[in-house]
Amino acid sequence: MDNLLHFFLNIRWQDIFDITLSSYILFRLYILFRGTNVFRVLIGIALLWFFQRAAASLGLIVTSWGIQGITALAALIIIVVFRNEIRSVLQARNLKAILWGFSHKAVTTPIELIVESAFELARRRSGALIVFPGKEDLTELVQSGIPWRGLVSKEMIMSIFWHDNPVHDGAAIIDGDQIAEVGVILPLSYRKDLPSYYGTRHRAAAGLAENTDALIVVVSEERGNVLVAKGPDVSVIDRKEKLAEILQEHVGVTATEWSYPRKQKLEISVAALASILFIIGIWFSFSRGLDTLITLEIPVEYMNRDPGMEIFDTSVNSVRLDLSGSGALIKSIRPDQVQVKLDLNKAVAGRNTFTITHENITVPPGVFLKRVKPPVVEVTLDIPVKKELPIQVDWV
Repeated sequence: MDNLLHFFLNIRWQDIFDITLSSYILFRLYILFRGTNVFRVLIGIALLWFFQRAAASLGLIVTSWGIQGITALAALIIIVVFRNEIRSVLQARNLKAILWGFSHKAVTTPIELIVESAFELARRRSGALIVFPGKEDLTELVQSGIPWRGLVSKEMIMSIFWHDNPVHDGAAIIDGDQIAEVGVILPLSYRKDLPSYYGTRHRAAAGLAENTDALIVVVSEERGNVLVAKGPDVSVIDRKEKLAEILQEHVGVTATEWSYPRKQKLEISVAALASILFIIGIWFSFSRGLDTLITLEIPVEYMNRDPGMEIFDTSVNSVRLDLSGSGALIKSIRPDQVQVKLDLNKAVAGRNTFTITHENITVPPGVFLKRVKPPVVEVTLDIPVKKELPIQVDWV
C-alpha cells in the first residue's frame, strides 16, 4: 500500500498532461469514426494489443511477438485499405469540428417526397436508380459521378431521370437531405439466380447492394414498378407505405450518425470514461513495464544537528540507491536531483541508529526507489568540552 501511495504521489505533471491529451485524441477518434469500418478495425487492434500485453506478462514470448507483428500489420491495413473512408470523414469537417465540435443539427432525409417521386417515375415509366448509402464508403465501387449537392425535391428527382437528361441512365446518390452525385455508374452483379428480364439497371442495383450496406431503389422503365435492393435481396414494392417503411428503417440509422440528440449523452460520457481508463492502462503498462534500472552512490547529508554536539563518527558516508523508471527519465537524471538526508533533530550523545526510508530520499518524479544499501546508518555524536591547560616548556 505504501509503494502504491508513493507511486501516485510521484506522478509528474507531464504524465497527467500526457494521459489527458492521449485520452482526448482517442475520444475524438471515437466521435469521428464511430459506426465506420475504420472504427471496427481500431477496436480489433485494441484487443490485439491487450492480448499482446497479457501474453508478454505471462512470459509467452512467441505468442507476444506474433501478436505484435499482426498489430503492426493491421495498423498499416487501416491506412491503405480505408484511406478513402478516412479522407471522407476528415474532409467533411473543418478543423474546429475535428478537434472539439459536435454536430447538433440532425440531417433528415425527406422520405415521403422520395417515395412520391419514385412511384410517379414508375407511373410515367421513367427508369431510375436512387442510392442511399449506409455506413460503408462507396468511393471504391462507384464511378464517374458528377457532384450535385442540391436539396432533394420532387422536381429535382424528376428532372434528373427525365429521359432527355444526359445523366438519366446513371444513379443518383442521396446523402441526408441532399442529392450528392448524379450519373453514377454502379458495379454490375453477375449472379445466375436473378430473373432473366432484369436489365442493366437492375443488375447495377444488385451489384452495389451485394458489396456494401447501401440501399438502392430501382424504378423499372419496362415494367413500371418499384424495386428495392439491399444485401442479397431484390424485392418489388407495390405500396408507398412499404417503401416509406423500408427507407425509414435504413436512413433512420445513418441520420443519427451526424446528430447529437440528448439520448446519446450517456453514450458519449461512457466513451470519454473508457478512453481515459484505456489510456491510463497503456500508460501504466509502459511506465511500469519498460523500467530501466540504475545504481547511484549518493552522499548522506545530516540535517538539524544540535549545535552543541559534533559528529564524531559515521558507519558510512554514502549509500547506494537502486532506482528504476523509464529509460528516458533514467538517462536524464542529474546528480543534484537525488538526495539522501537524515534528520538528527532527535539524536542524543553517543551512538544513534537510523533506518533510511522513502522519507529520507529525494528522487525526480517518475523515478522509483528499489533498494538502499546499506539500509541502516550509525552516527556517533558527542558534546565537545573546552579546557585550558598549562604549557610546560622543555629546553633542549
